[in-house]
Amino acid sequence: MTEPAAAPLPPDAVPPQPAPQEVQRGPVQDRSPLPDVLRGLSLLGILVVNMQDFAGFLEWRQTGLDRAAQVVTDVLANGRFISIFAMLFGWGAAGLLARHGAGVFLRRHAALLLVGAAHFVLVWHGDIISLYALVGLGLLATVRMKTRTLLVMAGVLGAWYLGLDLLAALASRGEAGTRWASLPDLNSTYAGNVAARAAEFSPELLGSALFNGPWLLALFCLGAAAQRSGLLLRPHEHTRTLRGLAVGGLVVGLPLGALLAYLNTRPEYAAGALALPVRMGGGLASALGYVGVAGLLAARGRLGWLRPLAASGRTAMSNYLMQSLLMTALFYPYAGAQFGRWGAAAALLLSLLLGLAQVPLSAWWLSRFRAGPLEWLLRRVVYGPPRR
Repeated sequence: MTEPAAAPLPPDAVPPQPAPQEVQRGPVQDRSPLPDVLRGLSLLGILVVNMQDFAGFLEWRQTGLDRAAQVVTDVLANGRFISIFAMLFGWGAAGLLARHGAGVFLRRHAALLLVGAAHFVLVWHGDIISLYALVGLGLLATVRMKTRTLLVMAGVLGAWYLGLDLLAALASRGEAGTRWASLPDLNSTYAGNVAARAAEFSPELLGSALFNGPWLLALFCLGAAAQRSGLLLRPHEHTRTLRGLAVGGLVVGLPLGALLAYLNTRPEYAAGALALPVRMGGGLASALGYVGVAGLLAARGRLGWLRPLAASGRTAMSNYLMQSLLMTALFYPYAGAQFGRWGAAAALLLSLLLGLAQVPLSAWWLSRFRAGPLEWLLRRVVYGPPRR
């Protein structure tokens, strides 16, 4: 299954709420490094997984070095970083809603829906910005919920989604045939691809919202719970929780990642059906483990080599769209025409080179401007021009 595209940059970190007369217009300016570092790390990990879709290879057909690269991707990245992105989206949306209210929240989600639609139609079918914008409206119902209630809701939604997927997978054990491929059916011309994606956008969005909505909303609720508790902004106050996430998440997530890697060597339909709940459940467990490790490092002031990733995290939406533009230009038939010619190993190397190159590029940009180009545009649409 294709890894969903990266989420857009959530609103800036939300500090303790000032008195009403002190609330400033526009996004928060003070930032904690941990959310941006997590976002930048996830941006890199998601590109690694999305390369399957961009390059056009099937997991279960990889052999030799390509299979080794696919195993590494499945164990460490597949489903992991997209889960962190979804939780960060919920974290940021909850902070925006608490600080600015429903009006700004709705304007931002409307703008994200437009950005996602343009990205889907004009660039790449794997867009998830529009899906996040639509499903994220469910957070309006959580505005008065406490941390514990949000965690319970996330647990119920997540268990329901995974349970149904697991039952469907078990029911498919006797079905014959090979597993499905989620690769795009590409037209030879750019105009042909745009026309096809334009016709697919609305049905794809609504279908994904119905199918994936409960799982995404569960992840958003986990992010909202982190926002309520201050987990990401004040990690030094939550070391016990972070330690539990690190240990418990990795103990559960890494074996499930190994199981996913095995399933992705099998061509049977049943293996593909079982891979879905294993990927989602194991991805969330490992994601929580990664958050726990990064949070402990942040609490001790030891982010070290991870800290530069904050620059790409602050410009995540611009970087994400750049990834889509560059990779479709290289692989799609109307440009570089490399689709179906690369294996997992070469794709992994390329994704690491591009993702890591975006880190100093983002730092250079932020040394001259306060936000990425698309982040700046989105803020102008949502908040309007700054007041003089």
